Amino acid sequence: MAQPEYQRIAADLRRRISSGEFGPGERLPILPALCEEYGVSEVTVRNALGLLRNEGVIESRARAGTRVRPRPPVHRMAADRYRAAPGAKSTPFTRDQGIGWSEYRLDKRFEKVQADTELAALFECEAGERLLARHFVFYDNDVPTQLSTSYVRWSDVAGTPVADPIHEPWPGGTRAQLASLGITVARITESFTCGMPSEGEAAALRIGSGVPVLRYTRRHIADSGRVVEVAHPIVRRGDTTVVDFVIDLDAS
Repeated sequence: MAQPEYQRIAADLRRRISSGEFGPGERLPILPALCEEYGVSEVTVRNALGLLRNEGVIESRARAGTRVRPRPPVHRMAADRYRAAPGAKSTPFTRDQGIGWSEYRLDKRFEKVQADTELAALFECEAGERLLARHFVFYDNDVPTQLSTSYVRWSDVAGTPVADPIHEPWPGGTRAQLASLGITVARITESFTCGMPSEGEAAALRIGSGVPVLRYTRRHIADSGRVVEVAHPIVRRGDTTVVDFVIDLDAS
């Protein structure tokens, strides 16, 4: 079956961008020029550009034309990113991004909620238990890079600085927060999935609707075995995130 014309044009423009013919920030030829070059109608070219725009390859702005969108660098999420010393001027996010504290910013919104069936299963608690939901957008040099909703038990944080958003971002991250409450984290679990972004995720991360996202659920578990924090979900753009795992095997 023949490939639709707009897909063929999108593939050729994608190739030309990848090869460097059109570099990051460079303006693409205007619409009439592309129509003439490919010998197709304006509608066909618009459909091709729309496909690339959804993929986050290009962006269009009024009076600025259509330009190649700068591609963000790939970031590796190392297996040891949670080992930062509590209280250090860093968090797992800043370590993932390779940025300093001054380059890190958070949008934040806190609210009290009750555990639904899904959260109760993750916390291994009864449905209806009171939780503090902390909604975050993480910025790397003013570029939104990660979203998360982190839940902690209200009985653990009520009346403490952890329940006050004014203290975010917290040096050392969640593990340091829990340590300030006398809770020692002995284990962290993560479960990963991937998919296409919701409309809200695409808008918050400033990505095209065709850019996949990585979603994962994280749990902090105390040395008593009690689940003390659940982040569900954490969302990052999937085309620039690499997750590294280290598996040590018994040599014997």
